[in-house]
Amino acid sequence: MTIKTTDLCDEFGASAKVLLPIFQDLGAKPDFQGHAVTVKCFEDNSRIKELSTTPGEGKVLVVDGGGSDRCALFGDHIAEDLVRNGWAGVLVYGYVRDKAVLRTLPIAIKALGVTPAKSTKRNEGQVGLSVTIAGQVIGAGDQMYADDDGVLVLNAAIGGGA
Repeated sequence: MTIKTTDLCDEFGASAKVLLPIFQDLGAKPDFQGHAVTVKCFEDNSRIKELSTTPGEGKVLVVDGGGSDRCALFGDHIAEDLVRNGWAGVLVYGYVRDKAVLRTLPIAIKALGVTPAKSTKRNEGQVGLSVTIAGQVIGAGDQMYADDDGVLVLNAAIGGGA
């Protein structure tokens, strides 16, 4: 059962941290909910690739790519890994590629946009840090919700299991 972001805003008020409406829906699903797994990386998708091969049941991959439009942080191969490993969704403060394939995959993918350029692999990036994306701080373990109306986060301390 998907919990609507509008209902969460009504229930939690200012505690429901709404992200700025800057993301495009690029997967076949518009909605996700799950605990945030945060990744901070800049034009290097090494950590994203590693995480995509781990069990993701009940988790949302939250990628702070610094908003760079110079390359895509992942495409169809990583997205297929995420689906295969049960991830609930992906939020990317950056760009992705292979849009035609992404929109056929049964996962919610929200990103700033698409570009054909691939990222580098320098084995850089950090997992588990708090990141600031679209005007909100998101910590590892915070509860993420997204649907057609937007994306919001409930701090883990609030009991984001509404």
